[in-house]
Amino acid sequence: MPDSNDALPEHPAPSGKKQGGANPLANIVGPFTKAGGYYARSWGAYLDGGRGELPVARPTLSLATHALRDEIVLVGLRWRRPLSDAAVYERINAEVDDAMDFYGARGWLDAPAGFFAAPPPPTEVSLRSYTNRNRTHERMSFESGYQPYVGEPGRDRWLGYTGNRREYALVLRHREPRPWLVCVHGTEMGRVGLDLTLFRAWHLHEDFGLNVVLPVLPMHGPRARGLPKGAVFPGEDVMDDVHATAQAVWDIRRVLAWIRSEAPGARIGLNSISLGGYIAALVASLEDDLTCAILGVPPANLVSILGRHAGLGVDDPRHRTLELAEPIGRMISPLSLQPKVPPEGRFIYAGVADRIVHPREQVLQLWEHWGRPDIGWYSGGHTGFFQARPVQRFVDAALVQSGLVDAGALDER
Repeated sequence: MPDSNDALPEHPAPSGKKQGGANPLANIVGPFTKAGGYYARSWGAYLDGGRGELPVARPTLSLATHALRDEIVLVGLRWRRPLSDAAVYERINAEVDDAMDFYGARGWLDAPAGFFAAPPPPTEVSLRSYTNRNRTHERMSFESGYQPYVGEPGRDRWLGYTGNRREYALVLRHREPRPWLVCVHGTEMGRVGLDLTLFRAWHLHEDFGLNVVLPVLPMHGPRARGLPKGAVFPGEDVMDDVHATAQAVWDIRRVLAWIRSEAPGARIGLNSISLGGYIAALVASLEDDLTCAILGVPPANLVSILGRHAGLGVDDPRHRTLELAEPIGRMISPLSLQPKVPPEGRFIYAGVADRIVHPREQVLQLWEHWGRPDIGWYSGGHTGFFQARPVQRFVDAALVQSGLVDAGALDER
């Protein structure tokens, strides 16, 4: 019997039809139908007792509401990411074919670490201080410096996304030396108010005494300015996703280099949400001397998760794109790298009702690959992490358990 997180087959869309807003009625009814199907399957799994490592939550109306909210979010994401027509996919497929040759010739499909070049520390870093309601933060920016490799497919298009050329970050820091926590945001984030709230950044800064940095990922927030319509990360354009992933990793590593120049020997950790969990997992597999990495509701493979939510009919020719891109999806997946953060500093949390990042297909794979670290399951969906008290307690405890925060900080709360 399927467990509560095994998906029913999606109702196939008519072959070749554009998705994401093409059928308003389906967009309204679909989330309720899928959430109802999830709720029904949850009872079967609950009565069956579940199986494997994935916990089975007791089906409740609250859990069904979480699933419904995720399904509604998926409708919004599809609206922002409508599938293009066949001509566009001919270009995408041709780029993927060329990329397979490009990466294969350099051995990166088999040894992906070589693809992620180590960046130099940033220079000419701009820092401006802002005070609001007696709280002061800094806004940092510097030239990213990332460029796709010469000859890499999609390079010229990517360089045309001029908003990505500069990295931005919010910085909350103390005057005296403190440990640092870099918080890597999720899809549709990268905005000051939202990031501060979802990461509980002021709590981490004031109650736990951490210096907190919140960088902006490519194609998000101020870095989305001037993008052509339909250009998003993650999205259907495979090579844009590759370049965005590579630049995100590059930029976060440059932020880490800046911290090390500002505070030599300081303890540094990563905290992340959703897409940020994917990026943080890659960074934690490339950077030495990180104290901890907390991965929140993290995807493990972008190509597979995009394929899952594309809504393609069984005979849709765009399945060919997903097949072609599978090796590239593995190349830029943290499952193809070994984590460097010590085992006692690895943490993952996820929702049992997550309809966006599938717990079994994505989270459990990463958990297994990371050596089965401490994992916190909460009774909710992908978007329910912020309201889940167990998640807040898990993150706080992880910071103490890893040694980034002194144990007394948790006792004082």
